Amino acid sequence: MAQGLEVIEVDSPSRLKDFIMLPYRLYKNQPHWVPPLIMERKAFFNKDKNPFYRGAKTKLFLAVKDREVIGRIGTCVNFNHNEYHQEKTGFFGFFECIDDFEAASMLFKVAMITLKAEGMDKMRGPTNFSTNHEIGFLIEGFDLPPTVMNPYNEPYLPKLAEKFGLKKVMDLHGYLISKEVPISERQVALVNKIRERHKVEIRSVNMSKFDEEVKLINGIYNQAWSRNWGFVPMPEDEFEYMARDLKQIVDPDMALIAFVGGEPAGFSLAVPDINQVLIKMKGRLFPFGIFTLLWNTKIRYNINGVRMLTMGVVAKFQKRGIDNIFYVDTYLKGVAKGYDWAELSWILETNELMCRAAANMSGKLYKKYRLVEMPI
Repeated sequence: MAQGLEVIEVDSPSRLKDFIMLPYRLYKNQPHWVPPLIMERKAFFNKDKNPFYRGAKTKLFLAVKDREVIGRIGTCVNFNHNEYHQEKTGFFGFFECIDDFEAASMLFKVAMITLKAEGMDKMRGPTNFSTNHEIGFLIEGFDLPPTVMNPYNEPYLPKLAEKFGLKKVMDLHGYLISKEVPISERQVALVNKIRERHKVEIRSVNMSKFDEEVKLINGIYNQAWSRNWGFVPMPEDEFEYMARDLKQIVDPDMALIAFVGGEPAGFSLAVPDINQVLIKMKGRLFPFGIFTLLWNTKIRYNINGVRMLTMGVVAKFQKRGIDNIFYVDTYLKGVAKGYDWAELSWILETNELMCRAAANMSGKLYKKYRLVEMPI
């Protein structure tokens, strides 16, 4: 072990602050990294208020050398995931480190030992802390900032994980669609035929009935994604917690619910890429950050893109083309509202139907994220 190098558990407010603040130092000269709001990070790690922790056991660790924090990692036993998939999978996340294999190796070893002690038989990640949050190492697309709720990391980070012995388990794709490559009249006509043939009705989310809509969407979400690899059902309280956060940035016209014969059939959500504003704020709303946020989102609305954050169709209504309706409607509404581009992410590399639908929309595969795992 290198002299002065140790891994310590986060067990105090001061160490949690060190954990949260490490990326701000590591990426301070990286123009494409988007600093998350510090107050939001503090809220996420608050186990008394964030309902995610009711179904999970987590620990956080810091790598320290000569009294300087040089790395971090978190572990998670997600009881909901393991019960749903009948697995004993432990997760690591929030991994950051200087380009030093010995420090990275110590962090991974501590994570493995921690998860093994909890009865897990494999370690997978990075997940921060589940597939309902930020996941994956960025492995392609380093030349652009991430869109909202997507991670960014230096290219060496996944290489450290690979050198340690973690192997690819799944890649996630991000597709870019631009209004410069318009969809064809033929595509619009095709989805309108699908709409008529299957009696599909699409409406926007009613923000005046937000709580009712959230319950409806939660039910659709847990049904539509139930067969997806790595999916974790979201309990009502956790879904509502996340929905309240998204409510601050959601554009109701870009949040769509599909019905077939009056029955809920699918849901699609594209959110303005608030990262275009956050990248200028250095993680702080105060004292001047709030004015930057208001200037860019309310006064001088210059967010010109959206991330299609989620889109799914209930199993009994799949393979009817409803996904294509969502894509086309989102595209047309987005262009009408002044958006120039959309990122469709993330899509499992194994989800051929969704990847094909994105390609049919002239989507360009421009980012890839990778999940890795190893037995423990």
